[in-house]
Amino acid sequence: MMLSIVSTMYQSERYIDEFYRRILAEAEKITNDIEIIFVNDGSTDNSLQQAVALGKTNASIRVIDLSRNFGHHKAMMTGLEHARGDLVFLIDVDLEEPPEILGSFYEALTREKADVAYGIQAPRHGPWLTRTLANLFYTFFEFLSDYSIPQHSLTARLMTRRYVNELVRFKEHLSNMIGLWELAGFKQVAVPVRKNPFKGTTTYTFRRKMVAAIYAITAFSSKPLRYIAYLGFVMTLLCALYVVELIIEYFVFGRAPTGWTSLIVSVWLLGGIILFCLGIISTYLAVIFVETKDRPYTVIRHIYEPGMANQYISKPDSSSRENSNTRLGA
Repeated sequence: MMLSIVSTMYQSERYIDEFYRRILAEAEKITNDIEIIFVNDGSTDNSLQQAVALGKTNASIRVIDLSRNFGHHKAMMTGLEHARGDLVFLIDVDLEEPPEILGSFYEALTREKADVAYGIQAPRHGPWLTRTLANLFYTFFEFLSDYSIPQHSLTARLMTRRYVNELVRFKEHLSNMIGLWELAGFKQVAVPVRKNPFKGTTTYTFRRKMVAAIYAITAFSSKPLRYIAYLGFVMTLLCALYVVELIIEYFVFGRAPTGWTSLIVSVWLLGGIILFCLGIISTYLAVIFVETKDRPYTVIRHIYEPGMANQYISKPDSSSRENSNTRLGA
């Protein structure tokens, strides 16, 4: 049995050595047939150089160097595309999720005869506002989405080969990995994980989290569009009833309608609702616009892997070029 360990790097130079030492020790408790794949997602520090240096000491290490920063989710999917193991363990390199959880994931996977063992944060830590916003996101997503997702799930997960083969078929550019993991199906079991406090500076700003939440909803639900139709129907019905009331008052009771203030307020209210609804529709159109371009998912600059006579070499990824050309219709 071959075990693939996939991890992405972005400004991660201070974590790589310790991560490698700890994950290798844990993986060797399961099997000696191991490959470790580091995906460099456009780091500007020495992450790439450190990973390549490790590869010169261990032939099981492969380093995929992306041409720029494509984002965490796309980098993960690129790493999974290149994993060859019967089991694939996905985990971040920053040590927030301790590498030692691999053993408990493997035990849960084999005990439950599942295809995925994934981590859920128990309990969730962080500032009160962050935890509150996270809970609101999951509640809002459950309300709007056509699919349910496990709350507070983590990146770390151990997957079988057949699950990974199906997962990498999804090529959405503006999507959410948690939703894709659930959408792929198969039997999945949750494993509670206590995360370590993150001591670095996160790249997930509030703005990026909001954008990710919007893309998650638009990728997995059409309910907002349906709700716009319901809102339009209700407002049309209310306006029709109000017109009937005005007609009755004028012709039956002889009272002419008055109140320019209420009229202006109504105009501004309706204008705001219309703009809001157009904004929702525009978001869906923007997602469709990006997805229909069918651009390459990521662009790989080089793959560093063991070559002849144990020399660590760099080579272009011809298979990814072929896949990209195929998707581009070349």
